[in-house]
Amino acid sequence: MSTSSQPDALQFRSEVVAWIEANCPPSMRTPGSEHDIVWGGRKAVFTGEDARQWMQRVVEKRWVAPAWPTQYGGAGLSNAEARIIKQEMKRLECRVPLMSLGLHMMGPTIMEFGTEEQKLEHLPKIARGEIRWCQGYSEPGAGSDLASLQCKAVDAGDHYIVTGQKVWTSYADKSDFLFCLVRTDPTAPKHEGISVLLIDMAWPGVSARPIELISGASHFCETFLDNVRVPKSCLLGELNKGWTVAKRMLQYERSMMGDIDGGGYEPDVIALARQYLGIDAEGRLLEPVLRDQLVINEMERAAIALTGERIRAEARAGGPSPASSVLKWKMSEQFKQRYELLVTILGERGLGWEGEGFSEEELRIAREWAFAKIHAIGGGTTEIQLNIIAKRVLGLPD
Repeated sequence: MSTSSQPDALQFRSEVVAWIEANCPPSMRTPGSEHDIVWGGRKAVFTGEDARQWMQRVVEKRWVAPAWPTQYGGAGLSNAEARIIKQEMKRLECRVPLMSLGLHMMGPTIMEFGTEEQKLEHLPKIARGEIRWCQGYSEPGAGSDLASLQCKAVDAGDHYIVTGQKVWTSYADKSDFLFCLVRTDPTAPKHEGISVLLIDMAWPGVSARPIELISGASHFCETFLDNVRVPKSCLLGELNKGWTVAKRMLQYERSMMGDIDGGGYEPDVIALARQYLGIDAEGRLLEPVLRDQLVINEMERAAIALTGERIRAEARAGGPSPASSVLKWKMSEQFKQRYELLVTILGERGLGWEGEGFSEEELRIAREWAFAKIHAIGGGTTEIQLNIIAKRVLGLPD
């Protein structure tokens, strides 16, 4: 259905609402925690039958990736129609049916650089939630200077032998496939001689070990590749041209990280401020300084959402824009500021870490405050983002 005219868009929105009302279980229209997020994959975990049913119904409707072509598991809808689906699910307070790095990062990159065989192999499984992906970029000696990576792939005829280590690999212990940067030409300049391999985490020689963070969470992992045999059919893009592919996926990642409508725990800051700070007879927060800070944070949040809409509109013709770095940088800073504001609002109630005497939400906010720091590191540090903005967006000289 086209959304080229307003009546068509209104009709489509009406159809979306009717479908959601008929198919989303009531329990999936209630707030959920990070433990309720459905990631799919071979090791998929559902907190209940309703969560499984909700994901399956959206998968069958092909609305997990609604704008993807039908041959790759999508519904073949326009970007505008896909946005309507997302808007209405959020407005009706539906839980995200499937969270997936494959949907937002690896899938679009495979769509752009993959062979037809690779697209048909991987994209429908991503759209059906059958395979969960992780990103093998950073190494112990190659973080912000990613091009210094040393994980190597040696040509062995019809396959490569891959040896090396990755670090900060999100959810590697729960994932099925690794989008992996490897060095295929050690004699080339460091930004050259890099390739991308699509590696099954179940293959012999692949292992992952969680890294415990200050927040107590362990979604980051070390990933080890010990003489892993990888068929050459798993090479994404051209040999030794992987830096171009890697940069493109980073743009998709930064667009995802800058998307204010992402899933996960989302505290109601205004409600918490009213609860902990109190209000006057006119309904205003009693603390004028915090009131001003809260207003500024909410305005920045709205500006980020609008900027995201603009960047997505600009990017539709030619892939993600370098301006996604602007969005990722600002979103990271705003996210940290938001949790600084939250623990300030909670006062001494924001000092809890574990044990009795604190509510579940108070303990969660304290841990999320610690976790929020990683947003200025993951997906490219703030310093790297500012360099990209200066060079690629503003056109400033080196």
